[in-house]
Amino acid sequence: MLVLITYDVNTEDAKGSKRLRKVAKICVNYGQRVQNSVFECLLSPAELCIVKSQLLTVMDEKKDSLRIYHLGNNYKNRIEHYGAKQTYNPEDLMTF
Repeated sequence: MLVLITYDVNTEDAKGSKRLRKVAKICVNYGQRVQNSVFECLLSPAELCIVKSQLLTVMDEKKDSLRIYHLGNNYKNRIEHYGAKQTYNPEDLMTF
């Protein structure tokens, strides 16, 4: 299923900047960055549980925000893309 993960990490102090890097690194391991703090992740239910657990462990619930949108398996009909960044197919092999 395709999941959209968005986050807003408070970076007013050094700990916030460190959390921001950790959150981004976790998301990069599971999906494709489509905007600065937005990732599209093609995940199994088990992978979703893992990534959610990792993110909730890193974030500060009093200062940060995490949103997870479940687009499901029929995501192709739910996404429209316009503008400069080239789109991609989440089912294609990801290269690093």
